[in-house]
Amino acid sequence: MAAAAASGTSTGTRSTGSIAAAASKNNVTSFQRRGPRASSTDSGSSRLVSIAGTRPSVRNGQLLVSTGLPALDQLLGGGLAVGTVLLIEEDKYNIYSPLLFKYFLAEGIISGHTLLVASAKDEPAEILQDLPAPLLDDNCKREFDEGVSNHETSESNIKMKIAWRYQLLPKMEAGPVSSSRFGHYYDSSKKISQELLDASKCHGFFLPEKISSTLNVESCSLTHGYIQLLQFIQKIIYEEGFDGSNPQKKQKNILRIGIQNLGSPLWGDDVCCTENCDNSYSLTKFLYILRGLLRTSLSACIITMPTHLIQNKAIIARITNLSDTVVHLESFIGSERETNPLYKDYHGLIHIRQIPRLNNLICDVSDVKDLAFKLKRKLFTIERLHLPPDLSDTASRSSRQDLAESAKLLGPGCGVMAGGKKHLDF
Repeated sequence: MAAAAASGTSTGTRSTGSIAAAASKNNVTSFQRRGPRASSTDSGSSRLVSIAGTRPSVRNGQLLVSTGLPALDQLLGGGLAVGTVLLIEEDKYNIYSPLLFKYFLAEGIISGHTLLVASAKDEPAEILQDLPAPLLDDNCKREFDEGVSNHETSESNIKMKIAWRYQLLPKMEAGPVSSSRFGHYYDSSKKISQELLDASKCHGFFLPEKISSTLNVESCSLTHGYIQLLQFIQKIIYEEGFDGSNPQKKQKNILRIGIQNLGSPLWGDDVCCTENCDNSYSLTKFLYILRGLLRTSLSACIITMPTHLIQNKAIIARITNLSDTVVHLESFIGSERETNPLYKDYHGLIHIRQIPRLNNLICDVSDVKDLAFKLKRKLFTIERLHLPPDLSDTASRSSRQDLAESAKLLGPGCGVMAGGKKHLDF
């Protein structure tokens, strides 16, 4: 018995050693996951509920949706967090800010999200009909390749003249990423197809149709339009189960809310008319209540606001604090920079005023500080602002002064990254 046990032990030892030697020869570990356990893991991963058009943040785990502009998603840390407000400060003539508004809504239609469009100027149905058409991967690559070929020769000529800091900064995402289904590119010269609009679910709020003279709004110090809009948003969130109280029958979905020209006189608000207005707290109270509704629901909101018309700077500061993400568009139209040769390749500047702090103590700040935008034949692009490092002796005095002012504005990015590491010793 003992001899048999010893022989069995020695046989088992030899077989184990031979297996280990064979495994080491084939560079394969002997510790393999069993088949049934692997299948159970695969079935468990398939049971995980995912929402179309969303992805979790790699830094804080927050659920994100795309803004419809992949370059802007990159600047905001991967996308717009669900339950937050994105405030777009309109450019002076309101030419480029409606594009970001339409991209956000078009991305919702492509992703299968529910839309809620609110406006006091244009009917929601007209806004939806004017949304840009999505670009397929092949068409998008072709558009990007054309832009690169046209810009390649000019970049090769000035490559040796670019300042050190532009070569050290990371590159912006400019081209299409065919492997990613989060975020799409859109053709501004074409309109979205009627088939996509018919397949989508949209709710419209047109303020002139909601006006009623029987409602008394003095008790809550909110304008009539703001009260009606809040009630409409709350109704959609509760009835369609975006807050979780009434579970959605099918797969979970996202509610995309778009509010156009908020704070303008069209909404019955005089915050843009006088510095000491009667309803100075009406707009801030609306934003406070709206953010409370978003925090407890699967929804994301984009708001365009003519902040350049608000004369009271204290109100602007409160609006910024009540918003999660703030993006300001500065157009060159009507300014001296429109004819300045330093900015001939761009149509304006884009400023990231505020990025939310989600599940951490610091915000996700982009490494790229100096940003400009331009509207090409079909695409709206965001790029790094490149200025010449110096000027020749024939440069005008106004160009020198403008370059000096630009250097002051863009100074924090010179030689220093977002993390504060210096690349130069002098």
